[in-house]
Amino acid sequence: MGKILIMPCLDMKNGRVVKGVNFINIKDAGDPVECARFYESEGADELAMLDIAATLENRKNRLEWIKSVSKVVSIPLTVGGGIGNLNDVQEILDSGADKVSINSAAVKNPQLIKDAVKKFGSSKITIAIDGKRNKNMASGFEVVVSGGTVATGKDAAEWAKLCEEYGAGAILPTSMDGDGTLNGYDLDFTKAISGAVKPPVIASGGAGKLEHFYDGVVKGGASVLLAASVFHFRTFTIREVKEYLKSRNLDVNL
Repeated sequence: MGKILIMPCLDMKNGRVVKGVNFINIKDAGDPVECARFYESEGADELAMLDIAATLENRKNRLEWIKSVSKVVSIPLTVGGGIGNLNDVQEILDSGADKVSINSAAVKNPQLIKDAVKKFGSSKITIAIDGKRNKNMASGFEVVVSGGTVATGKDAAEWAKLCEEYGAGAILPTSMDGDGTLNGYDLDFTKAISGAVKPPVIASGGAGKLEHFYDGVVKGGASVLLAASVFHFRTFTIREVKEYLKSRNLDVNL
């Protein structure tokens, strides 16, 4: 296993960073430019910026938010939300993002993954998979879209395999059951995805204690650890997380 990367996440709504629990009960968590600048100075390896309302509101990502954040960071910036076609991907990359994260549109039209990889390269394309427990699925998890409001009938691990086959450079699974709860990553879900694919898996949703980050790697099989609440509300610094992981013999950039 290579270096473990730490990726704070800016969930965006109405121009502000917000944080919810199980995709609802949204609270304000600050200004995106200030947050981004702070996280880079703290040692973040990458940054995610997700427009959580774009798909639900049936609109594109707000390009002005991306431009303002990309200007103040040099670390890789992954942007998701409201991406429906190749033109949307182009606009987001042109606005300063290094990678895009596609979710609902890829489920609706898997060919979009192939086309995006062909045009922009695998390293630019992350596929986000929101999952919810469903014992009728082979992996135990069903893909949900539109901010977790619509069940798709697709098995999450099988969908991840297809995304890999189509060239996705990374997979970002988020468990609706774990999101914002601070009870730890949904390790069953993370492992179901990491065990099914070779591209880097980004653990997401629920980190609340230092050991949760370690478990995301060792038990979940993730190589990138995304978190929001613990960083926004200063439970831990990024350096504290990295020093803890290093103390437990994981390779991190200090």
